[in-house]
Amino acid sequence: MAQLYTQGICRGPHPFIVQIRDLETHQPLKGIRVGDIGPKFGYTSSDNGFLLFHNYRIPRRNMLMRYSKVEKDGTFIAPKHPKLSYGTMVFVRSIVVKDQATFLAQAACIAIRYSAIRRQGEIEPGAGEVQILDYQTQQFRLFPQLARAFAFMFAAYEIRDLHMKVSEQLTEGNVELLPELHALSSGLKSVVTWETAQGIEQCRLACGGHGYSLASAFPDLYTCAVAGCTYEGENIVLLLQVARFLMKAAEEVRSGNARLAAICEYMAKPNSIHSRLTSWDKYSDDDIVRDFEHIARKQVFRAYDVLKRRQKETSLEEGWNRASIELCKASRMHVRLYLVRNFLRKVATAADVSIRDPLTDLTRLYVFDLISSSQGEFLKDGFMSDAQSDEIRQGIYRCLERLRPNAVSLVDSWDFDDLQLRSVLGRRDGNVYPALLEWAKMSPLNRTEVLPTFEKYLGPMMKESRSKL
Repeated sequence: MAQLYTQGICRGPHPFIVQIRDLETHQPLKGIRVGDIGPKFGYTSSDNGFLLFHNYRIPRRNMLMRYSKVEKDGTFIAPKHPKLSYGTMVFVRSIVVKDQATFLAQAACIAIRYSAIRRQGEIEPGAGEVQILDYQTQQFRLFPQLARAFAFMFAAYEIRDLHMKVSEQLTEGNVELLPELHALSSGLKSVVTWETAQGIEQCRLACGGHGYSLASAFPDLYTCAVAGCTYEGENIVLLLQVARFLMKAAEEVRSGNARLAAICEYMAKPNSIHSRLTSWDKYSDDDIVRDFEHIARKQVFRAYDVLKRRQKETSLEEGWNRASIELCKASRMHVRLYLVRNFLRKVATAADVSIRDPLTDLTRLYVFDLISSSQGEFLKDGFMSDAQSDEIRQGIYRCLERLRPNAVSLVDSWDFDDLQLRSVLGRRDGNVYPALLEWAKMSPLNRTEVLPTFEKYLGPMMKESRSKL
């Protein structure tokens, strides 16, 4: 990607195919300097590099001109829609969401399997050691990550299908759904990558000291997942892109001339006064969606009002900067509404009725955990009462109990084999401790009983010290 200038005007970034090395010698071509950027936090097998050009010419036709074109005389032909080139970017972000969901699913699989194998302490005196998965605190750490993994996986498949639909429409010149898809993919990428990284860390912590070992696979999973917060668009930047989409929709609603995308239709609904929650087990899908729509709508228009106020006080650009925290909050609420709605719909329409009960428990835990972590937003303006908040808390505890018998089966349903997990702790056969010993034996420090440093340094020092006693 490089900035395109024609007839003295900058046309923005465009894609080009550029030969950088000689086909025979593999040396960089004249005018090109290329190299590696050095060690990174993770992805050590990926050779990320830098590339410098100095007076380097390429043919005009090396520009990828599916949408934008440059004629021989330098005339620039703009695409039918300014965001047409986003298609590939959106596709990559949909893959990122799927990959991140897989990372979190693998982490949850490892931690839950290990927690079913490891026994430590007694709950009832004299009753013997229990599986650490029986401790409520362990369930509270792990089961929300399990629920998130399913929610993210369902969202990944949904956005993939939407991308395929939009791609077909683009071939016919229809760009109607493109802004919606771009905003959705940007928001999902930002929220999912962040929550996946946090979730993997919780899974690692739940495995104690063994979770810190490379044998657990958590270090590799974490460094791969956390990179997603940066590549294909830094998360805060993406949230602000979503915010521009939301502010445009909010402007339409306030002006009374709303032609909203499907994912923004909730913004035109009237505000609710109170949540309809009566008890955690009677909290219907419709009422859940209604409550999350209310919270998202309130935050979107709160951000809109802050933005307009700041822009009156300063310039449009500085006003946007001063409202950016509220704008990011609005984007997160919007994306979480989508995740909740999609998760509930996918489970409600599951073809196999026998799996709906455990999956429904997962949806409720996911919803209750989100409400609990954003409690201030739900309690604001009396939308939820303290009694309803207590009911949410009780719902979390009951969902943990209900999910405990199915937890291992749920992670096994992803059908990860040992080669995929690459984890001693998450072995399918459960033989964790013999495998840990065998893994430790392979350490280079265990090749000899006495390390060379003893003969060279420690031995003489100890001998000299003893002679002085």
